[in-house]
Amino acid sequence: MRRRVSHSKCTAAILCLGLTALASAEALAHRRTSDGDMSGIPIASLSHGQMAVISDYRNEILDLAERQSRTDETFHRLKNFGAIQYTYCLWGLVPGSLKDETSPFNECSHAYLSAARELLAYMRQTSPDRQAVEDLISRIDVDMVRNQASFVQCQYSAESFNTASLVRPDLGEVPAHLPSLAAFSGLAAVLVAGPFVLAGMTRRKPDAANRLG
Repeated sequence: MRRRVSHSKCTAAILCLGLTALASAEALAHRRTSDGDMSGIPIASLSHGQMAVISDYRNEILDLAERQSRTDETFHRLKNFGAIQYTYCLWGLVPGSLKDETSPFNECSHAYLSAARELLAYMRQTSPDRQAVEDLISRIDVDMVRNQASFVQCQYSAESFNTASLVRPDLGEVPAHLPSLAAFSGLAAVLVAGPFVLAGMTRRKPDAANRLG
């Protein structure tokens, strides 16, 4: 029992140290796109309302991109930039990252969703299957109008992005953003409690086997 408690405390300590170090490193590395490398492909940003609509259609945009028979460097750079930004945003799993502009993950959400919209616009120019692209754009346009999407602005709406300049979430701001802090705290609790849960399940299995025997 003492060994399990000691192991759990070590796990918690290592986790806390790791998150602290990661937060410090990311806070130093974090930068606005306007201050970064602008040598890549420029990407216009979205309003918050547009983000919400594009988020609903992102999987369809990527599925359409996967079906393209003719691609080029620009296509792949837009697609890869969006994929990397989506990973930096922890796959959109942190609460508030999409709609809360105070979230440390909101700016990178702007980036990966703006990249998805830019990829769709590029396919409109280059895709052999123009009808499929136009049909998807038409449905998105209808939802944009229905939700008055272009009118919902935030501090990042006027910010442009660039494929040569990645946007990292500022993990140093997580403690000040309660939904993000709760999400990371919940993850830490699961990691710390995991060994106890597994140990309890392991003990119960032999006990059940003995009773059946």
